[in-house]
Amino acid sequence: MSDAARGAGTGDLVRQAAEQISRLVRDELALARVEMVQKGKRAGTGAGLLGGGGVIALFGLAALLTAAGLALAEALPGWLSALIVAAALFAVAGVLALAGRRQVARGVPPVPREAAGSLRADLGEVREKVHR
Repeated sequence: MSDAARGAGTGDLVRQAAEQISRLVRDELALARVEMVQKGKRAGTGAGLLGGGGVIALFGLAALLTAAGLALAEALPGWLSALIVAAALFAVAGVLALAGRRQVARGVPPVPREAAGSLRADLGEVREKVHR
């Protein structure tokens, strides 16, 4: 086999390896982008739930203040019903806040861990095959 034929084969192998590595990096970047979008959606959902919990807590505070006002104005069972409404609103606010916190925790930190792990594994395999 001549040196020219051997060089062309090596050149082809190097070109193919470069193309495969380039394709691999593009695919891993696409995977990282998809993962980042998913985490962003989770964080947005969590923030929305936390905001909703805050708004409902505000309504609960208004109802609680109404209950206190009714209790002071007259000692009738009307204040008790307002107090029950306030307690129910606070319970809903607590549930929404916990759900929102859980969603935010799932979306943060916004690091594409799956894509990074996959890329490390792929690069390890490429290194292993290059060293053979």
